[in-house]
Amino acid sequence: MRIRSLLRALTPALFAASLAGCAAMAPAPSHPAWRVIGYDTVRDDIRPADIDRIDTLIFAFAHVVDGEVVLDPAETARLRLRTALKSAHPQLKVVISVGGWGAGGFSEAASTPEGRQRFADSAARLVSANDADGLDVDWEYPGHDEAGIAASGQDRANFTLLLQSVRAALDREGASHDRHGDNHYTLSIAAADGPFVDGVDIAAVAPSLDWFNLMTYDFFNSMTPTTGHHTALQAPALAPADARSADKAVKQFLAAGVPPHKLVIGAAFYGREFAQVQPDHDGLYQPFGHYQGEHPWIELKRDFIDRNGYARHWDGEARAPWLWNATTQRFISYDDPSSLAAKAAYVKEHQLGGIMYWEQSQDPEGELLDAIVRGLR
Repeated sequence: MRIRSLLRALTPALFAASLAGCAAMAPAPSHPAWRVIGYDTVRDDIRPADIDRIDTLIFAFAHVVDGEVVLDPAETARLRLRTALKSAHPQLKVVISVGGWGAGGFSEAASTPEGRQRFADSAARLVSANDADGLDVDWEYPGHDEAGIAASGQDRANFTLLLQSVRAALDREGASHDRHGDNHYTLSIAAADGPFVDGVDIAAVAPSLDWFNLMTYDFFNSMTPTTGHHTALQAPALAPADARSADKAVKQFLAAGVPPHKLVIGAAFYGREFAQVQPDHDGLYQPFGHYQGEHPWIELKRDFIDRNGYARHWDGEARAPWLWNATTQRFISYDDPSSLAAKAAYVKEHQLGGIMYWEQSQDPEGELLDAIVRGLR
């Protein structure tokens, strides 16, 4: 009451200045609900209780064929299993992802104005025709041919132009279906970090995107020289100097000018196993003989975690678990509820956009999803 009386006594000019000062000192508005986003290959039904905890399902995958974004009849039928869920779960958004590892056609489509328009218009039509809510572009990766796809030195500039074309096409298509404001068709990309994103002008593409799905997993795999945390939150002291982590990825994108709320970090609902591993440090960051393969969470829990000779270890620096089998000299890196809780805390601390995961069918009982949701909300 004292402050109110004092303000009334001020001259209009001082009153306005005082309000401006109060606004400057006012706390920032609270963060909107953090996104929980799952890539989904539609292999199994999703429990209704889990659907209500997911903001966006990203259907994987559409393809680029002759420059157009398309789904074949079988893929269309699988997608519609997910869009049909929206009638009973109206909060759910379903987005179509185009691409994936080894999926080509992007560099060619993006290389000309006509090609970019063809790609963009076909993508927007596909979204609206299938009652989807947006598009996710998973080009792995502009300027890179490691996945056996075409690449060009012009991909960096062309990718920006391609996304601008897609954004405009989605907005035009959305306007004809009364999709405006918070209900507009969204556009996101799946993005790697470190050297794998040098073909993307991060700052230039950010205005076209609703968010970035940061693939902060697969840091160690069949193509790396050693084992390691494939989805570490932080890079521990034991890691090589160039080891990737979610924290490094976030810092890279923030430094490029991306607003924090547009960054969604990735979680792995699967583990990666390495065989014939050198035993130092219980197999962590050690050379290996061959790459053994991937295991979904449900399999890790049933057959590996503290079972059949695989002992669970926790890296407090990386905020990540790993399994070591001293008898067979096998090593497995993965995410679990503890590491996901740490990622959720990191998202909240840094005011990021949320957490996405690969892939929905690998956690059929919703245990990892529950850890994400509890951590964020």
